[in-house]
Amino acid sequence: MQDIRMASIVMACFALFPSLTNAFWRLPCRGRTGLARLDPLVDPGTVSSHAHAVHGGGSFGMSSDEASLLESDCTSCAVTQDKSAYWVPALYFMHTNGSAEVVDEVGGMLAYYLLYGENVTAFPSNFRMLAGDPYQRNFTWPVPDPPKSDWSGAQASQAALRQKALGFNCLDYSATAEASLYRHFLPNKTYLDEHCTDGVRFELMFPSCWNGKDVDSTDHKSHVAYPSLVMDGTCPEGFETRLVSLFYETIWNTYAFKDVDGYFALANGDPTGYGYHGDFMQAWDDGILQQAIDTCTSESGIVTDCEIFDVQTEDEQRQCQFPVPSVIKNENCELHEDGLPGGMAIQWGPEYATMKSAATTTTSSVVSVPTISIPTSSLPTVSVGGISIDPNTLLENLHVTSAAEATTSFTSTSTPSPTPTAITSTIIDPITEEIIYLERDVYVICDGNGVVYSTSTGAVRTVSTSLTTIVETSTAVSYAKKDTVPEAVEPVQAAGHARRHLHHRHGHGHNSV
Repeated sequence: MQDIRMASIVMACFALFPSLTNAFWRLPCRGRTGLARLDPLVDPGTVSSHAHAVHGGGSFGMSSDEASLLESDCTSCAVTQDKSAYWVPALYFMHTNGSAEVVDEVGGMLAYYLLYGENVTAFPSNFRMLAGDPYQRNFTWPVPDPPKSDWSGAQASQAALRQKALGFNCLDYSATAEASLYRHFLPNKTYLDEHCTDGVRFELMFPSCWNGKDVDSTDHKSHVAYPSLVMDGTCPEGFETRLVSLFYETIWNTYAFKDVDGYFALANGDPTGYGYHGDFMQAWDDGILQQAIDTCTSESGIVTDCEIFDVQTEDEQRQCQFPVPSVIKNENCELHEDGLPGGMAIQWGPEYATMKSAATTTTSSVVSVPTISIPTSSLPTVSVGGISIDPNTLLENLHVTSAAEATTSFTSTSTPSPTPTAITSTIIDPITEEIIYLERDVYVICDGNGVVYSTSTGAVRTVSTSLTTIVETSTAVSYAKKDTVPEAVEPVQAAGHARRHLHHRHGHGHNSV
């Protein structure tokens, strides 16, 4: 069974990186050096606003840099010559009683080192960077991604590529695997409970094009850029130096909370996934990474196939822990009784987040979010690629908040739930709702035998609108939470997803081996 699992892992890697030729390795980081509100890249010398799951060099702390990391006496990753630091926001489950419980990582994390492009260079001394945007709460590009051959103009802009560099892979090892970086949002809990029996793999691709001079920048992003296809492609002008490509994978055991009332949120107050991000601080022993780039080109991706590396056991990786600073030593980031560690407020978007603590946000009322009613005749269930699609259910789940959003709400496959708002007293506030009634046609095309072979949708039309004023009362409880709103997924998008399954047959068992 172990041999079968290892074989499936190797095949999965080939499917994930189909254009790769003899040019990658996976760096397992089976141990986690710590879970704490530390971020020496964004918040050096002080406590960070939110908690991070940290892997790598054991001397990680508030003021870490390459020099201090190289002095680490251990690393939680497999290669002992690598004391680099890799960190991401932790994933939490938000219980209805207001507490936040960290979700277990499955097998630590994996850092892929990919040798895309020509004349690939190791990270320079003191190099660091950040991928993703912790303030993002929306996806502003077509869903699903158009074929990469169609990416041009705004679709190929750095703004678009940054958002496409996030992936949330629903894992069910008994079913056909999803494509990496296909879904750019975290599915709601109903979907996770039903489909993601082996958890969710969070994926993050870092920029690999460098300006050739700056090892950091004010925003920790401007000195690097994405190639034209996120993972591969050409580098933009001014960023022609091709660095080794870095790709993070972390599996979170979301299925452990099946049938438990609540929802998931990242430590930076993000329940959508759009604000997922990651940090990297280089601390490879001098010359080792470039040697590996030049000589370690095994097709297996297995780190032990590179004889340059000194590899330690998984038990040794798990023993490496960083010392937690005294100012936060007593903070329990595993189970925080009063919301997220640091008091980080949950912000659902779609507007850009402020990432303030819950104590500084308004607690005056729970905003009621209007829904839309879409008149439509009953439509048959469509089956595409083994996936059943009910157009009636999908259309009933569509959700907008204003007339201005009506034309753009269908570009996202995720509809955020109302923000859980801290309540400390009885509040009665009038709320004005605008209800927008929309209509759109769904075309189901059948052959002469009545077999469905394609679907499409027409334009959204506004049928009518109405205004109403209501009074909402909140009683004194820890947190008020409305039911999670299902994602809005158009039938044509779901069909596209099914087709993608048929063409990307890869699965990742890496972290569980």
